[in-house]
Amino acid sequence: MNKSLALLGLAKRAGKLSFHEEDNLRAIRTGRARLLILAEDAGESTAKKYLDKSTYYQVPVARGVSRENLGAALGSPPRTAVVVLDEGFAKKMAELIT
Repeated sequence: MNKSLALLGLAKRAGKLSFHEEDNLRAIRTGRARLLILAEDAGESTAKKYLDKSTYYQVPVARGVSRENLGAALGSPPRTAVVVLDEGFAKKMAELIT
């Protein structure tokens, strides 16, 4: 799990992530999202919203990271969801998380 979190920090510094709710949903709707990382401890309604959008727009979803770990990897408060915008980062993170 530590490698995936380190890679998440690298992707943030490269500008290849979206981690604010409206930006995440916009990236999913516009087809820019390559992977949704959804916290395993996300609230029920939030998880449903993200999972429904991801299913409809065919965005892969990775789970298995806590909100606190997502936030720590980004140097921010706990995050419920992060969208990866780069195909290369998305493939590697999906491998490491699942």
